[in-house]
Amino acid sequence: MARKHSRRDPYDHLPSEEEEAPPPVPCWLCGRPTGQTIVWHHPVPKSRGGRDVVPMHPICQQMLIANFTNSELQRHGLDVDALLANPAVRKFVDWVANKDPDFTATNAKKQR
Repeated sequence: MARKHSRRDPYDHLPSEEEEAPPPVPCWLCGRPTGQTIVWHHPVPKSRGGRDVVPMHPICQQMLIANFTNSELQRHGLDVDALLANPAVRKFVDWVANKDPDFTATNAKKQR
């Protein structure tokens, strides 16, 4: 029976250092490239029938969860511009624009 891997190089299945890594995926909300941690967020909550997922920074997802209810997120759907029309979201996106992709910070509690 033939071997799956070479006897000489046990790491031949790993990508070599010469190969370029794929470009980072942009965040759905802020548009910055994502870092090491990517959160796959449901713009329309699963409890409201949402199936699509979008890549986001963890801090961006926390900000959405803190400022919107599931009903509000369902109304906005995949429309980022409608979310950015909210002054709190616009202020956050402008603030986080110059931060490192892996930047994290605590967010305010839900304002309900």
